[in-house]
Amino acid sequence: MRPRRSTARVNIDRVSEASRRRRRDAVAVEEPLEIRIVTAAGEEHQVAVTMRTPGDDFGLTAGFLFSEGLLTGRPDVADLRYCADVETQEYNIVTVHLSETAHFDPAELSRNFYTTSSCGVCGKASLEAIEIQGCAPIPSEGPTVTQEIVRSLPEALRSRQPVFERTGGLHAAGLFDLRGELQLLREDVGRHNALDKVIGDRFLGGALPLGDAVLAVSGRASFEIMQKALAAGIPIVVAVGAPSSLAVDVAKEFGMTLAGFAKPTGFNIYTGRHRVQ
Repeated sequence: MRPRRSTARVNIDRVSEASRRRRRDAVAVEEPLEIRIVTAAGEEHQVAVTMRTPGDDFGLTAGFLFSEGLLTGRPDVADLRYCADVETQEYNIVTVHLSETAHFDPAELSRNFYTTSSCGVCGKASLEAIEIQGCAPIPSEGPTVTQEIVRSLPEALRSRQPVFERTGGLHAAGLFDLRGELQLLREDVGRHNALDKVIGDRFLGGALPLGDAVLAVSGRASFEIMQKALAAGIPIVVAVGAPSSLAVDVAKEFGMTLAGFAKPTGFNIYTGRHRVQ
């Protein structure tokens, strides 16, 4: 399988006060990824199309299906592969072959998923959408972190973003332990895709739920970010940017700790302050 590129080179005009120069620059690649499910009986279903940065496509696929409630555990997946039947889009279609023990109801696909790099999965706009998936609240007793660790996460995240360093155009989601040590980082043009790649990696490794983890995201904390973190059992979410009102509602409703505007000099705690020492 040939490697997929996460960056591309383009010609630009670099304009400053004193000059205008022609040069080459690196930009983040954005391509569609179609996700398909094939049941053990051989029935194929198109699930979603998302605009993503190529790389970790199997993790993205598994993370998306798990966080949407279409997969419940690693035994559901018999095989993950690129679709070789469509020559021009071979590496832009991933098919998940379900095991015989997987429970899959095609009626769950009655809503057409469509995701973009800006807004996540369109159509969900209520806490009931999460509750229907059976997500349980995070236990109130559980892990804690220090203020110093929370303040350190933005720089720890930023310093480990190789593609962002070259392009300035990618979001990141990083999984940290309670000592602030980075365990896993993924980048993507979509902040929700970056998180799906992280969750999917742990899903495929049979390592969910993530009850002793801290999630740090490079942008804002949206409904989608909190819903996916909740599905993975992550108790603490730290965002470099602002949270939305619905993100705060989700965190409060399900007992999660949510911090925003995190930087070395401080941060805001919106919910779950008992987990921050």
